[in-house]
Amino acid sequence: MAWLGKLFGGTFGFMFGGPLGMIAGIAFGHMFDKAGDVGSTQATKSTYTTLDREQMLFFVGAFSMLARIASSDGSVSSHERQKVLEFIRQDLRLGYREEEAAMRVFDTALTGGGTFDQFASQFYQNFSQAPNILQLMIDIFYRVAAADGTINREEEEMIRRAAKIFRLSDSFVEMLCNRYGGCSDASDKAYAILNIPRTATDDEVKRAYRKLSIEFHPDTLASKGMGEEFLGHATAKFREIQDAYDAIKKERGIR
Repeated sequence: MAWLGKLFGGTFGFMFGGPLGMIAGIAFGHMFDKAGDVGSTQATKSTYTTLDREQMLFFVGAFSMLARIASSDGSVSSHERQKVLEFIRQDLRLGYREEEAAMRVFDTALTGGGTFDQFASQFYQNFSQAPNILQLMIDIFYRVAAADGTINREEEEMIRRAAKIFRLSDSFVEMLCNRYGGCSDASDKAYAILNIPRTATDDEVKRAYRKLSIEFHPDTLASKGMGEEFLGHATAKFREIQDAYDAIKKERGIR
């Protein structure tokens, strides 16, 4: 996570604006003070790159939106907070410093300004040309919301609002909801992972697999701005796509 090293080292002088910039400014303000004025587009000590900025916005956006989903019922319980920590430790496998930064953003977003829809809109504006990243973010929302076995009405509503802001299809959201809501048939889950109905032809299955295996390859996502800290989750998603395709191939006898 190169941008975080620069931030902690006091050599990150660039700051993006908008509601997510406000959250980042509050969460990391004292570090930005060491590097230069918050909001400055040219800090003399800055060694940021465009990719640094995108990765930082992804990180801040992800944990800001997770905070608002966790508090969708008006407060964050210790259990909901634990779900986020487990995601950080088990799925992302972040180190202590990265975990500290994630929870700093999370806690700031609980009380900071800006709405969930504003966070989602700014995130979409930055990643509108990378629909695979937008899809993976909705996947992350469902993954964390379903960690305790249930997705409450408030969480579901917020996730669906984000999906609309991200311009994602209803069918994609329904398949994710079905997948994380618990499928009675393992093969149903495989079709949901590939975003296709059970009635898809063999050729449609193959096309869906090829498309997703390219879009969700960790290298593809990294090149479009996904932070290093999320690549573990992306790798797991990539393997899930491969496993789903293998399951459908075995079921249908596809060679």
